[in-house]
Amino acid sequence: MDTPTKVLIVDDDRDIRSLLADYLNGNGYDTVTAADGIAMWAMLDEHHIDLVVLDLNLPGDDGLTLCRNLRAKSSVPVIMLTARGEPLDRILGLEMGADDYLPKPFEPRELLARVRSVLRRTQTSSMGANGEQVQKLKFAEWTLDLTARHLISPEGMVIALSGAEFRMLGIFLDHPNRILNRDQLLNMTHGRDADPFDRSIDIQISRLRQKLREDARSPQIIKTVRNGGYVLSVAVTAEN
Repeated sequence: MDTPTKVLIVDDDRDIRSLLADYLNGNGYDTVTAADGIAMWAMLDEHHIDLVVLDLNLPGDDGLTLCRNLRAKSSVPVIMLTARGEPLDRILGLEMGADDYLPKPFEPRELLARVRSVLRRTQTSSMGANGEQVQKLKFAEWTLDLTARHLISPEGMVIALSGAEFRMLGIFLDHPNRILNRDQLLNMTHGRDADPFDRSIDIQISRLRQKLREDARSPQIIKTVRNGGYVLSVAVTAEN
């Protein structure tokens, strides 16, 4: 029998922890909870956690700090909860390495949908065609390390990526030579319908091109398609 997916819920509100845990348990997940960062680290040491639901506003280290520190050690997916849902909270959370965010108040079934979506995205992106776990993706003499979540240059230098940059590059490497428009990229990276005024995609691609040493006027790896979007125009190989 398969082991149920284990979700760690980190929130200082006991009622919210209990509500979400009961709901996810009732839908086939195995949940554990923590009220703050200290308890979160203890749970991560004690259990094999498949996904973390992390509140932004916590006593002691806040959710952004915890997410950044967690991402430095692990690639476990993170869904950030924020009481305000302001664009700055979302951007900071995604930059720190969160895989999705959910503004409070929300219905438990919406969190369930996000949990399923994030797990599906992260599990699919790390599996090769033969069903084995992929460790690295190579393209144009560059390497994306999926375990360490960083980029390696042709000379072997490690290039740090923000959470948003890592997800964006991963999407392109999963879809080589396929034109992706902004709406598709927003949906695949954020797991939601696109905001037509959201320019974060262009900003992230500009930053990726800089780290890939691309000529902004004539990029060769991630190209702009006029009236179409963007395309990764090089071959990609996977290593287990």
